[in-house]
Amino acid sequence: MSGATRRAADYLAGYPAELAERVQHLIDQGRLGPWLRERYPEAHEVRTDRALYDYVLALKARHLRQAETPSKVAFDSKLQDLRNALGTHTTVARVQGGRLKAKREIRIAALFRDAPEAFLRMIVAHELAHLKEREHDKAFYQLCRHLAPDYHQLEFDLRAYLCYLEAGGSPLWGGGREDVAD
Repeated sequence: MSGATRRAADYLAGYPAELAERVQHLIDQGRLGPWLRERYPEAHEVRTDRALYDYVLALKARHLRQAETPSKVAFDSKLQDLRNALGTHTTVARVQGGRLKAKREIRIAALFRDAPEAFLRMIVAHELAHLKEREHDKAFYQLCRHLAPDYHQLEFDLRAYLCYLEAGGSPLWGGGREDVAD
């Protein structure tokens, strides 16, 4: 297995081997990019950190009213190894006066600034689910499906897109645009 093929397969670790092989076959034939582009024709319009924050809060308001509101939401250009994280959620604890204050932050890999809305929704659903469920267990994935009913299909398609990029494919949505500052 070549280095690029091996790395691409890393994105699909945990999926049945035949699915990973099918994705690799589509990449080899030059058909995965066009298929994804047809399935998800346009990038979302969320370009700034402020717009991302509003997008996250709107999804949270629809589905997780009782969950803690993140204090910060941003695109993060430092998230590079997407095999480990498409986005992150952190709790930042600070002592303020005599009290311990905790703030929750969500960061989304900057690559997804130019992605279909469905991919952004899947990543945001995943990170919002961590506000209530810390572990990747059955309850966590049920919450992900509550936030995005097609969560599992979107996750697979997004991972197939990452395989396509890893194999040398060009970004399908935007891609050449510089990061947008707030």
